[in-house]
Amino acid sequence: MDIQQITQNKERFMELLLLGDEQESMVQKYLTHSSLYVLMEPGIAYGICAVTDAGSQIAEIKNLAILPAFQRLGYGTILVQYVLTQLRRQGFTYVQLGTGETPGTLAFYQKLGFQPCGRIPDFFTLHYDHPIIEEGVQLKDMIYLGQPL
Repeated sequence: MDIQQITQNKERFMELLLLGDEQESMVQKYLTHSSLYVLMEPGIAYGICAVTDAGSQIAEIKNLAILPAFQRLGYGTILVQYVLTQLRRQGFTYVQLGTGETPGTLAFYQKLGFQPCGRIPDFFTLHYDHPIIEEGVQLKDMIYLGQPL
């Protein structure tokens, strides 16, 4: 297992990115200016994390995705912990992310030390061209979680 930072041809990972953010136009808004970390073994990328600089020493995780066959095996935790270490080394003092209000996703991030810090009402209904359903829940508000680094 290896985690690589990708700096060129980021679009080649679009299929994996779309697991974490299912509308390509939304991914395109942050992909070019994201730091992209890919969890891979020879010949297969099975996890990805896109992070942007939100200013004022704040990083924002914009996308985290693991191939379905590799989910719930600890790879998401490994990838997030690696990214948090990289962000600390780069001088960031806080990391945040926005996600849907689904129990499994919120529990995953809270287990990693993230705490609720904001909400954007109707984000998913206003910014996506179709309903987003996760864990049987239609996403409406974006829930922001964060933690000091």
